[in-house]
Amino acid sequence: MAIKHLRTAFASQYQPGQPARLVSGEALQEPGGDYEGLHKQMKRLFNSKPGKKYGRFSEDLGECPFSAWLKDYLEDKQSFGAMTDRLFGQWQELLTGSQEEFDGHLMIVHDALADSEVVYLFILENDSAMRFDGTESLDATDVLSLSRLNLAVRIELDDWRSNNPAENYMTLVHGRGTGEPGELFIRLCGFTNQVDVEKETITFLDAVEAFAKSSEPEKAGEVRNKAYEFCKEQHALGEPVEIEALSGYLDESEPQRFKEFASKTAELPENGVLHPDHRKVKKLVRIAGSGGGMSVSFSSDLVNQAIYYDRDKDALTITRLPKALREQLQRYLEAREE
Repeated sequence: MAIKHLRTAFASQYQPGQPARLVSGEALQEPGGDYEGLHKQMKRLFNSKPGKKYGRFSEDLGECPFSAWLKDYLEDKQSFGAMTDRLFGQWQELLTGSQEEFDGHLMIVHDALADSEVVYLFILENDSAMRFDGTESLDATDVLSLSRLNLAVRIELDDWRSNNPAENYMTLVHGRGTGEPGELFIRLCGFTNQVDVEKETITFLDAVEAFAKSSEPEKAGEVRNKAYEFCKEQHALGEPVEIEALSGYLDESEPQRFKEFASKTAELPENGVLHPDHRKVKKLVRIAGSGGGMSVSFSSDLVNQAIYYDRDKDALTITRLPKALREQLQRYLEAREE
């Protein structure tokens, strides 16, 4: 990984109706050092965020001109500094019209990977910290948060600029509670949503479950576990699930078997890529539910082995209790008897 260009700007809007304040830093080329460390941590947070959205640039350049500015920069028609001047100027203009307070650092990074190039936009938040100053007086200060990331976007430059652009070359993190500034950030990026994550999650689950049921009974659990592990690994990398790659992972001896099965039984995207929510994919390997003061969760492999469900009585029988649970129950009953 190497940062080709990086620039930051601090923007604040404390009095809605008044011009937002913006202070920009210098445009840095290959800054290295601490900047690489900060970017690496932000990427780690980005990849780990659940509920990401996938899409592409809006075609309304009048409303969302960032894609045109980025294109000019990549084609050497303007410098990185000139491009980011425009970007920061639009961000200040958008925040000026906001009716909610805001402060944060906007960081744009042009990142060159081993086999591709990407551009990230992050909104970096602050945490409050305490320190002793030079006179040993306690002082409050703000530091960058290295554990929170609620607004960010990644643009896959190669997928966007190819002769046959991918349908979804942008990945958006849009956390809950970001309010109007969050919506303004989406406008700044020019992001438009193209993927129904919930629908693709259902497609993924249905295809894997049908494939597991069509397999030999003793291998059904293995299919579900491997599909979940593959999805989890892709999530950790910040990547979607390619059906062909998953097919090879599920059955190395017949790498096309799942792909051919899924294409006949499920409505797959033409590009063969799904964006399932990894939190819901966990249903493949775990059964869970809560309500009425009760919360239950267990591996699906335990059904009819250590856990038995009686449909007629709507009763669950659990054998081979976990040691910690058994000890808690024994202590609780002994206390009540006393």
